[in-house]
Parts: sequence; structure tokens; C-alpha cells
Amino acid sequence: MDDKTIERLSKCPLCKSGLFLNASEVKDHAVSKELFIVCKCTNCEVQFTNPRPKSDHIGRYYDFPEYYSHDDSAKNLTQLIYQSIRKIAIKRKVALINSLVQEKGKLLDYGCGTGEFLNQAKIEGWNVSGFEPNEKASKLASQKIFKKIFSELDDLDSNRSFDVITLFHVLEHVHKLRKTVKSLLKSLKPTGYLLIAIPNPESYDAKKYGDSWAGWDVPRHLYHFNSDAMKSFQEVFDLKLVDLKKMPFDSYYVSLLSESNKNPSASKLLNYWNATSSGFKSNKSAKGKAGNYSSNIYIFKKK
Repeated sequence: MDDKTIERLSKCPLCKSGLFLNASEVKDHAVSKELFIVCKCTNCEVQFTNPRPKSDHIGRYYDFPEYYSHDDSAKNLTQLIYQSIRKIAIKRKVALINSLVQEKGKLLDYGCGTGEFLNQAKIEGWNVSGFEPNEKASKLASQKIFKKIFSELDDLDSNRSFDVITLFHVLEHVHKLRKTVKSLLKSLKPTGYLLIAIPNPESYDAKKYGDSWAGWDVPRHLYHFNSDAMKSFQEVFDLKLVDLKKMPFDSYYVSLLSESNKNPSASKLLNYWNATSSGFKSNKSAKGKAGNYSSNIYIFKKK
């Protein structure tokens, strides 16, 4: 990276504290093979990539065949597995939002990818809207729901009053963290729900794979939230935590990607076997402990 394409943060992107330390150095296994520094705020405990690519230069780090959330086609076995599991996970997500409200209303999926979740929610009676900055994914999503997909934060009308806003594995990608969350909260009804799904850097699989853990996914993942960081997030944006849900499928998929990062020359069969074992152990380790899974869904309401 050169100085024209990167930005160095002098304050924590969540709490604005200037007290943070270098925590680790992580490799971009997917694209550039560059090393990125991950800092940790001593005040709110959020970890963040610093320095990081600027928002208008990070696109090239998403340009690789294995970035499955921007593509509908299955080009290999891993992608086929991903899409098969995604179908099950999507139905579970829609069932979750259905359980939160008595009457289905307006839903915004921020970072909607290719629109599978929006499409399923629409089928089940929701009035859906999507936000997706990636042009290819946005086009695919628009074709599914027959509706324009937002691509700029300013396009969101703060008077839309959504009943539910979802960010499924999106918050960690957002450059303007505070501005984005505040804007979304303005678009949320006073009685509405904000759902945020994020990887957990303190899960069993994260600790097992260390710097090879796919959940780091630098520089695409700009932030990493443990349970304490999410408590800080809750305080910064004056939110009330309503519930915390596990995402058990993620441990297997993240372990599979992590196996490839750790042992790139190993056979796919061996990686699949090791990933299955790791995912099982991760879920078993987290069982009964809210927030300890490889990924978790935080369900918030405004105070």
C-alpha cells in the first residue's frame, strides 16, 4: 500500500479514544498477501485495522473468486457448500425477524449482497429494501426483488421508519462506523429492531487458528468486536440489548477457510475433515454461553 491509498486512524473508530495499542499483525490470505496491523482500543476493547485502505481504494481487496457473498454461481465445492448452508441460514434469519414483530412491515438489509435474504423476506410478506455498494451484487439483488438497491448512505431517507434493520456480517466492513450506525438508527422506528451479526475473535476457532483465523479477513474486516466491545457499542449508540443468538453454521465455514489459510498445500479432503472437527468443537465449547459462538447475532432496540 502507498500513502495515497491508505488512512491512519489517530482515534478509536468506535469510542474516539486515542488510547490504543498494536495487538497483532495479520496476513491478507485472500488477495494481496500483505500484512496488516490490528490495533486494540484500551478503552472500549474494539480491535481495528490501522492503517487501512481508504474507502475508495478498498475495492480491489474484494476482487477475488472466493468472495462468495457477491456472487450467485457455484464454481467449486466450497462455494456449493457455502450456498447450500446459506439457504438454510437465510430461512432461519427470516424466521428470527418474523418472531420479533406481530405484524410484518418494512425491512432494510444493510449490505444485502446478492439479495437472497431480502428475496426470502419478501416472499414471506415483508416490504423490503436493500443497501449494497458493490455494483455486481447490487444488480443481482435488484433483479431478485424487482426494486432499486441503495448504494449511498445519503440515499437512505431518515423518515422511512423501518421496523427491522439488519446487518449480517456487514458492520465489520463499514468505513464510517459511527456515521453509518447513527444514520441507520434515524431510519429505525422507535419500536424497531436492529440486528447485527458479527464474527467473534474470542471463539474457540478464533483462538485455535490464531493469525490464520478467517474471521480476521483483513483488510476487508475493519473491526473486530468481542463481547466487551459490543457492550461499548451498545453504550455509544444508546441501545438496549434484547437478545443474543448463535450462528452455529459459521464455525464450520470459518474453520474451513481457516484451514486453507493455515495449510494452503493440504488436500481439500483433509481441510474439510479438520474443519468439520474444529466447527464441532467450537460449537460444543460455546454451548450454553451466550456470545461465545464463532459468530453471533445481537438484537438491539433503542432505549
